[in-house]
Amino acid sequence: MKDTELVGVQKTVSPVLRAKALDNRLPDPILGDKYAEQAMRRLDPDYDSRRFGTSQMGLAAVVRAKAHDDWARSFLADHPDAVVLHLGCGLDARVYRIDPPATVDWYDLDYPSIIELRQQFLPPREHYTLIGSSVTDLTWLDRIPRGRPVLMIAEGLVPYLTETDIRRLLTSVVDAFPTGQIQFDAVPVWAWRTSKWDPTLRRYGTQFHCGFNDPATLADWHPRLQYIDEAPMNDSPVLMAKAPANVRRIYRFMNLLPGMKRSTRIVRFRF
Repeated sequence: MKDTELVGVQKTVSPVLRAKALDNRLPDPILGDKYAEQAMRRLDPDYDSRRFGTSQMGLAAVVRAKAHDDWARSFLADHPDAVVLHLGCGLDARVYRIDPPATVDWYDLDYPSIIELRQQFLPPREHYTLIGSSVTDLTWLDRIPRGRPVLMIAEGLVPYLTETDIRRLLTSVVDAFPTGQIQFDAVPVWAWRTSKWDPTLRRYGTQFHCGFNDPATLADWHPRLQYIDEAPMNDSPVLMAKAPANVRRIYRFMNLLPGMKRSTRIVRFRF
């Protein structure tokens, strides 16, 4: 399936997957995701024959995924009977990287066209369910077992939703489960407001629809929701340790600019 058969934000699955695939080819990868490389090879057999011109952005996607993985592993170690909701999953192979025990029921959700790609490129496994649906059509929640801890992961998703949709999503998940963790990445208001001019987003025919200068305040949306913390992104230790020297210089310069150091925040909440 070509990118042209996908629309809007769905087209971003290919460059994100490519970043993870190229990371796996490094001598000392950050993710070490063999499934990403296998899937990218099938999606675009010549993906590694071109220069990785967006290495800065690609490394950011890999670092973001690593932060989400680390948080997910920690939560599942404490809650081995959890239900995982991986929303806007794209072609990410997180369930294979984390390899949760059979006591965990894992759900990957994305648009039907993306789920079709996953079925082609990634293998099935037990206690793992694919759901083809818009995240904002909350009828998909009816398919999820209740009464257990839940881990909701929304990587690279929240900025593309409206604030109204995010509020409905978060409060609905909290209302549906007895306890859990919610983790996602968000951008500030300035990044949302200027996204219509962002050359990368324009290339894929999409833009952001919300931003939060202080994502911790989203805990006010529900009395059971509590902000925990955020993970470093543009100043991530793993990024500074493993990125090529030229990319490290770019990030060090960016982090000196007002608003850039925390221009993307990876945050988590509990309830």
